[in-house]
Amino acid sequence: VQLQASGGGLVQAGGSLRLSCAASGRILSSYVMAWFRQAPGKEREFVAAISWSGGTEYADSVKGRFTISRDNAKNTVYLQMNSLKPEDTAVYYCAVGSGGGLDPVRYNYWGQGTQVTVSS
Repeated sequence: VQLQASGGGLVQAGGSLRLSCAASGRILSSYVMAWFRQAPGKEREFVAAISWSGGTEYADSVKGRFTISRDNAKNTVYLQMNSLKPEDTAVYYCAVGSGGGLDPVRYNYWGQGTQVTVSS
């Protein structure tokens, strides 16, 4: 399985971005697709996850601002990010795994990351 993330960029605070991550290869229906992020000098942290059936989970820091969705036919996961804040600045990674949840170790496959920079 290979993951290709796109959609990052530079945006002013309060703005929006939409990230996409396309998976190639065989994705089992039980797999969870997720987004994590890592800011300089910080550990990788969970952002949001979505199950095959559409169940979602969000980090408290992004609830109400970010929306995760997926297109199972295209093996693609999206992250719509609204009301962006400077503290959202990070490299965003998509991940796919059978475990799901907040712990990165539960994900088997990772994309290359896409930079999101929010200016104040």
